[in-house]
Amino acid sequence: MLAATLLGSAAAMAQATPSGMWKTIDDNTGKPRGLVEITEKNGVFSGRLVKTFVESDGKPRVCDKCTDARKDQPVIGMTILSGLRKTGDNEWSGGEILDPENGKVYKSKMSLADDGNKLSVRGFIGISLIGRTQTWERDH
Repeated sequence: MLAATLLGSAAAMAQATPSGMWKTIDDNTGKPRGLVEITEKNGVFSGRLVKTFVESDGKPRVCDKCTDARKDQPVIGMTILSGLRKTGDNEWSGGEILDPENGKVYKSKMSLADDGNKLSVRGFIGISLIGRTQTWERDH
């Protein structure tokens, strides 16, 4: 019976997709920072920030530190994750992620865990060893 449960779980993971709504979690506080909607088009995944949970002064936040076409654009609605393609079971890589706090763009990869309820998103410079990983939680 345990084997059947494990096989069922593995089959569910094999069908899991990163598409959907994800709560980004602050590395330091463990609290949600924002809500990212990940979508897929022609096998390529991207994510845009749809909501922020960070207190502001009432004015819409813009990416004043961005150096590309997103400079001074509103952070809400902005594509922050792009170009990710499936590279293995529950793994996607080859993309980029923008940190709107500092305007920097990093290489990125992501993988699903916890039966598709958690998404490990890694941003890195050069090789994957030099970077950091955030665990996002699926927003049901």
